[in-house]
Amino acid sequence: MVDQAGRRMSVVVLRDWGMQLPDPMRLFQEWFAEARDREKSDATAMALATADATGRPAVRMVLLKQADACGFVFYTNLASPKADDLRTNPRAELCLHWPVLERQVRIAGAVEAVGDKEADAYFASRPRLSQLGAWASHQSKPMNGRSELEQAVAVAALRFGVKAVPRPPFWSGFRVVPHQMEFWHQRPFRHHDRQRFTRIGSTWHHEWLFP
Repeated sequence: MVDQAGRRMSVVVLRDWGMQLPDPMRLFQEWFAEARDREKSDATAMALATADATGRPAVRMVLLKQADACGFVFYTNLASPKADDLRTNPRAELCLHWPVLERQVRIAGAVEAVGDKEADAYFASRPRLSQLGAWASHQSKPMNGRSELEQAVAVAALRFGVKAVPRPPFWSGFRVVPHQMEFWHQRPFRHHDRQRFTRIGSTWHHEWLFP
């Protein structure tokens, strides 16, 4: 189908749950798998919105590293502004947009710290230069040009030599535990599909939204 601007539009319809129990995580995994297969850019990229103690919002892009029934995990420097926000106000919203699929998912929930063992396991899986970069970067702090970062990476490389690079004590992850998830699917003439899932106790409640 083609819209008024001549763009091809997907006609896939969002799931109608009928008598089934709503399961937004199952739907997310279906969409996420398709996005990783078909999107031209990184399908794990997501906007992370936080707010500080005064309510001042901030948003930035991070990468989704784990998504399961427990929540949605990303990693960061624990001295970063986002980490400061989350310690002060442990709530966040995520947004993943997949333009090729014409889909978007919003996730809102409380935030908790990832355990040390889980963070260690993920850090060990990273490329060595990424591990060294975690030691070298004073995230979001001013620096005197790129050479300062490159020198700090070189210092970290000399420090660890050929040994395994351990996870820095100032680097770990956060998990967004969803209480609400919204799935948006682009349709012709802005007649988009939207479904919202809200967790009440241990049960997900489902509703359709006007676009």
